[in-house]
Amino acid sequence: MNDETPVRAKSAAPQPEPLLDTSGDSDEPAFSWLTPADGDTNSGEEPRGDKPGGEEAGRDKAARQEPAAEGKTPQPETRAHRKAAEAAVETSAPGSNTAGRPGAASSAAASSADEPAGSPGSPVFKEPLPTSALHVRPPEEEVERRNAQRESAANAKPVAPRFMQVLLAIIYPFILLIVAVRAVTTPLFLWVEYNRPGFPGDGYGFSTDDRMTYGSYAVDYLLNWAGPRYLGDLVQRSGEKLFKDGEVSHMADVKAVILSTVGAGALLLLLALIAILYLRRRSTGGVRRGLFAGSIITLVLILGLGTLAALGWQQFFTEFHRVFFADGSWTFSLDDTLIRLFPSQFWIDAGIAIAGLVLLASLVTLVLTWPTRRRRGVAPEAREALAEQELVDQS
Repeated sequence: MNDETPVRAKSAAPQPEPLLDTSGDSDEPAFSWLTPADGDTNSGEEPRGDKPGGEEAGRDKAARQEPAAEGKTPQPETRAHRKAAEAAVETSAPGSNTAGRPGAASSAAASSADEPAGSPGSPVFKEPLPTSALHVRPPEEEVERRNAQRESAANAKPVAPRFMQVLLAIIYPFILLIVAVRAVTTPLFLWVEYNRPGFPGDGYGFSTDDRMTYGSYAVDYLLNWAGPRYLGDLVQRSGEKLFKDGEVSHMADVKAVILSTVGAGALLLLLALIAILYLRRRSTGGVRRGLFAGSIITLVLILGLGTLAALGWQQFFTEFHRVFFADGSWTFSLDDTLIRLFPSQFWIDAGIAIAGLVLLASLVTLVLTWPTRRRRGVAPEAREALAEQELVDQS
């Protein structure tokens, strides 16, 4: 609608406000859309009796107030009023944050009247429940597969601790054997042998003191860093050489075998210590299991070798020398110094002493590492903690 009222020309001087005469105006609205609907009255004014239709409007208002007096909620006739009534009911409900606050109902009603139905700010708007993949349970087959993988990972043992246990079990018999050989290769064992009852004497004139003196030279040569002259320059009382060249050469070969054995024993002992330290940190009871298995292996080896030696000592002695020495380099006459100092009985006693020391050490280890119920018993909490630690090491 366009307003075609002529506009006066503006002037620089201030113009007085025009006087409007409102005496002849009526109460009818200027536009038809402002006219109230049938049955609706002016909510802000009471119907006056001097106006036409005032009595009828008063009766209509009284009729609408009767349900409110009886405790019933009046039914608004417009959509805006219905929105306002719904907002008032929502705000007055128990637990509502706006209940009990002054003006809360009116503000909610006003906002609901302005907002369209179904908008997020409307009191009747309800947000759908959130959904997520976490609320969805996987299939039973997937759950069983995951549980089986978790259980197998908890029960599985890493490869490194098992390898260290096997290494310790294999090394242990050789360490015991080398230590026993080293214990026999001492002047103390010579003194025990030469002075024990029943040890055969020398038929060519060596006394016990001569045997002890010359035998100590031979044993010391096996463990020191001296050359062959250490034995080659020794002479008897008559001025003859104590050891022949062939005997000195064989003792040099024996020295090489002994020193190599001692060096290998030191290396094996170092590996065993590394395995023990690793198992103490990474595997509960790993050291005990490794030593227990090693003691069993040692018992089997000693019993097997002892049986072979008891069935045929000469054959066993010959085959042993063939493994380490060349043929013909270790055979001597009965009047040679080596045979007079170390007769066959000496080697039998030395073999028995070595086997006895190894057997005793393995038996003690077997008893100390026997898997009793107390040693095998581990609390469930400790088992679970150990399994978790092993999984972390693998990752």
